Amino acid sequence: MFKKILIANRGEIACRVIKTARRMGIQTVAVYSDADRDALHVEMADEAVNIGPAPSNQSYLIIENILKAIKETGAEAVHPGYGFLSENSKFAEALEKEGIAFIGPNVKAIEVMGDKIASKKFANEAKVSTVPGYLGVIADTAEAVKIANEIGYPVMIKASAGGGGKGMRIAWSEEEVADGFKSSMSEAKSSFGDDRVFIEKFVTEPRHIEIQVLADGKDAIYVGERECSIQRRNQKVIEEAPSPFLDEATRKAMGEQAVALAKAVDYRSAGTVEFIVDKDKNFYFLEMNTRLQVEHPVTELITGIDLVEHMIRIAAGEKLSLKQADVKLNGWAIESRIYAEDPYRNFLPSTGRLVRYQPPAEGVTGTRTVRNDTGVFEGGEISLYYDPMIAKLCTHAPTREEAIDAMSEALDQFRIEGIQHNIPFLGAIMEHPRFRSGALTTGFIAEEFPDGFSGIEVTPERADLFALVATYVNELHAARATQISHQLPHRQRKLPEDWVVSFGTDWSQRVKAQEAAGGLDVAFLSDEGEVTSRHHISSNWTPGQSVFRGAIDGQPVVMQLERAKGLQGYHLNYRGSSANVVVRTRRAHEFALLMPEKVEADTSKLLLCPMPGLVVSINVEVGQEVKAGESLAVVEAMKMENILRAERDGVVKEINCAAGDSLAVDEIILEFE
Repeated sequence: MFKKILIANRGEIACRVIKTARRMGIQTVAVYSDADRDALHVEMADEAVNIGPAPSNQSYLIIENILKAIKETGAEAVHPGYGFLSENSKFAEALEKEGIAFIGPNVKAIEVMGDKIASKKFANEAKVSTVPGYLGVIADTAEAVKIANEIGYPVMIKASAGGGGKGMRIAWSEEEVADGFKSSMSEAKSSFGDDRVFIEKFVTEPRHIEIQVLADGKDAIYVGERECSIQRRNQKVIEEAPSPFLDEATRKAMGEQAVALAKAVDYRSAGTVEFIVDKDKNFYFLEMNTRLQVEHPVTELITGIDLVEHMIRIAAGEKLSLKQADVKLNGWAIESRIYAEDPYRNFLPSTGRLVRYQPPAEGVTGTRTVRNDTGVFEGGEISLYYDPMIAKLCTHAPTREEAIDAMSEALDQFRIEGIQHNIPFLGAIMEHPRFRSGALTTGFIAEEFPDGFSGIEVTPERADLFALVATYVNELHAARATQISHQLPHRQRKLPEDWVVSFGTDWSQRVKAQEAAGGLDVAFLSDEGEVTSRHHISSNWTPGQSVFRGAIDGQPVVMQLERAKGLQGYHLNYRGSSANVVVRTRRAHEFALLMPEKVEADTSKLLLCPMPGLVVSINVEVGQEVKAGESLAVVEAMKMENILRAERDGVVKEINCAAGDSLAVDEIILEFE
């Protein structure tokens, strides 16, 4: 067995590999860029080596820098994680020449299966069903449009190298092919150093289901499947295992095909064969990822198999210790990818410092398990140079419904401040009836949130829940305020019993609160003061805590809360919905209704930078007339290019930046007349 391994990656996957290596008694070496000097994976590893500047094409993607780190530390093997050099055959060859073990597949498998074009050609030769498409190298935009027209719309434009949704676009017209082809090539070049892309038919109403395989070069098994249909911009958002769609016969057929494909290339290590499955359970080979997948934890949770350990053992020359009959699927697991992005602003990346990072406690409680794979820490920086993933939150339970409920509760406990994040959006999906029913397709997010995400509407039942929690919290704050020393003498402060709870100008509720054994009794009152309902709240919550845990009428409730900044009241978040809830005396509420509403500033004649990022190009000039939908500028953040388009016709008055400039969120790019 290896004594020391180097992890040629960063973030949560580097931390994940370190955990298994430590359990196996193997020392670890981390590599890091200048931007990752204080990263969690650097702290966790036994040794760490700097490999260059912040941009990945100057650090993590430079093979020579990794080889130098190996020689400096005496590492015997390299785990590539995913992304970066994990599917780079030249990297595997370089390690082989140096006598360093690659904790991954052989060069042949990487070359054949790691390249999406080559893998499809190989699959066709092996009589594996594939999606119709053009597998040759596409020379230019005109040829891309011609090919797309021949295949028929919609089409998928995909980078040949790499994965993770980078360099992928869905096009429904010639115009979208032209734009998508250029962007895909640019993203592929910057992310993987390879600008080749290919085009294939995009199957409508598809499910994205993948099979996990383990192989030692001779024997191979499949370790169940993962449903990865909840995607946005071709980037997976939520995964689960097993799939709620597959029956045992289809699972077996897909698994056997995946194993046959692995054996055909003498595959060694963990790998994933991805399929597109239509509504009739017909499945088509999509690609094979010759690496560990981001979503591997859900497979580990339902099987009890440590995939990283098996990768290490196989790389060390051990035979696969598992047989197909040993693989048992137990319960259900859900994974939510928590990203540094703003769901309320079209999921644009968000960078900055993690002022607060408080994930839910990991471990087993009853029949439920919570697991959180992360590479960040409170006080750390979310850089614009790398993938925006903060953490992978996973839950496991005996049934799918219980696993979803466990995920909803875990998301409500996950506290992040300092940057924007997608936890509210993930919570909304968990509560969505279509998701809970298992009626999934890769178009789920686009179909269910066609106008973007603005939060879940607060139902009357949820409004009552918010009112009760706000009343309880306010009662503690108000009681504490009466105990402050040096108040006006001879004027004993007494807590009023009659309050008005409100959020916005549309909803208010009179309440009467009284202390009771074990908590607080709250009565909802009509405008006339008559009791309409009674409730009991119990909790150990104390002022300063950001997560409320308690019981309302005997039912457990978990939600996030904070004192509203610059406003009265409390900002509450619960399962995808949020509200700024204010608790006032009746008289104060009457005065509040008379306050004028603040008018937002007019930005209609400005093009603002929607997120912190780097200006790739300015596509207009001063004095130029532009039409609605025309491309104005391209801004890159976290390896994703975002095309900023004109919302209406206009004339460019002033340009305030140039290509290469780094901009903050809402910084002015263009002004219009």
